[in-house]
This record gives sequence, structure tokens and C-alpha cells, in this order.
Amino acid sequence: KVELSRPFPEASEIGGRIVGEFKMAAIGAMILSWAFILASVRIRFREYKYGIAAVVALVHDVLVTFGIVCLFNRLGLVNAEVNMTMIAALLTIVGYSINDTIVIFDRVRENVSDQARLGTNDRFEDILNKSVNQTFSRTILTTGHTMFVVVCQFAVNYGSGSDLEGFSFALMVGFLAGTYSTVF
Repeated sequence: KVELSRPFPEASEIGGRIVGEFKMAAIGAMILSWAFILASVRIRFREYKYGIAAVVALVHDVLVTFGIVCLFNRLGLVNAEVNMTMIAALLTIVGYSINDTIVIFDRVRENVSDQARLGTNDRFEDILNKSVNQTFSRTILTTGHTMFVVVCQFAVNYGSGSDLEGFSFALMVGFLAGTYSTVF
């Protein structure tokens, strides 16, 4: 009697290889996105300090989110695996955070131009404070409306074991971290 080997490997063998490759590609994509953000902010604002500040805030947002998600997963409070859905959540957080940061940076640039045009001599810290205060309601409203939807999604999926549970939990944590890192 001849036993033939199976023509296709087990799904878990393929899945494990693909997941490993995708994780490395996702990390590379995240780092590459930060480099492009640094370059585009440098071009837009003609200074590196804005780009560096934006990327540091983005790294903070991703690390805080990843750390809290891993902690809650380890404690068994949330089902959240590091998979493509989680990578999508982290990239979504980066997108939201950089958008809000750019809005504030634009306001800073406008206020610096207004100061030069009017001939006033405000400290840069005062201009930053004024700019954050001018955009604060927009930041809170945007985050609040998005957070409402994400909290509802989390509530519906909590305990189901689906990827949406981890995705929505990561978004909740990331939006909170992104909001306070953008403002501060």
C-alpha cells in the first residue's frame, strides 16, 4: 500500500508563515509612513521641528495603544491579537493623530504670521497655547463623535472573540492617546 503525502500543507503552516511576513511588512510600513510624514511636514512647514514633534507624538500614540492592548489582552479583559486587523487599527490611529496635529500646526503657522504682520511680540509658548485653544473644540468634537461609534462597536463585539473587539478597543485607546498627545 502506498500512502501519498498531502498535496497542500496545513492551513496553520501557511498562516503562520504569512502572518510572520505580514508583521514584518507592517512594521516596515509603519516606519516608512513616519519617514514620509516627517518629510511631508518638513516640506509643508519648512522646518524639521514640526515633523519631529509629529512623529514623536505618533510613536507615542502607537506605543501607548500597543502596550495597553497587550496588557488588557494578557489580563484576559479583551480579546486582541496582533494580526492584520490590529495593524489596521494602529495605522488608523496614526492617520487620525497626524490629521489633528497638522490642524494645530497650521493654526500655529497662521498665528505666527499674524504676529509678524501685526508687529506684536508674543512668546512662542503663548502662540502655541492660543493655537491649541482655537482648535480644541474641533479636536474634542471630532474625537467625541468618532469615539461614540467605536465605543458602540466595542460594546456590540465585547466577549464575542471577533477581531472587531480588539480593533475597536485599540481605536478607543489610540484615539484617547492621540487626542492628549496632540494637545500636549
